[in-house]
Amino acid sequence: MITRIGIGYDVHQLLEGEPLWLGGVLIPHEKGLLAHSDGDVLLHAICDALLGAAKLRDLGTHFPDTSAEYKNIDSKILLAKTHQLVIEKGYRLLNLDSVIVAQRPLLKGYIPAMELIISTILNVDLDQVSIKATTTERLGFEGREEGISAQAIVLLERVG
Repeated sequence: MITRIGIGYDVHQLLEGEPLWLGGVLIPHEKGLLAHSDGDVLLHAICDALLGAAKLRDLGTHFPDTSAEYKNIDSKILLAKTHQLVIEKGYRLLNLDSVIVAQRPLLKGYIPAMELIISTILNVDLDQVSIKATTTERLGFEGREEGISAQAIVLLERVG
């Protein structure tokens, strides 16, 4: 069995009046993430982890933020397209672990919906997707509520 590990990281600035999309879920909050796309840092980190594990470079290579085609794009679409690239390269997801770093809002109640959305897009069992959320105890840019970051790690298996 050939397996490959990939990691992903993303960060976006919080700004009043922007929508807050995390893990494919629209979360009510007075601030949202500023980005070329919808700014979903969790889905972006997952995409980069998948692409890295399959040695397909990174999210910006495939979906550049200089392209009008991806302006305000739903990151669930980016995840689905990324997943297709990974499948075409001959890999399947064994598991995904991730963490969102945000002082506010509290995300615990949204995690089951995020896991369901992501497992559906990636066509895997719910048990193969893990999402956690943490604060930084008011330290750093996340703690000052200037931005939100996310990290993801995936394990892929070569098919065939």
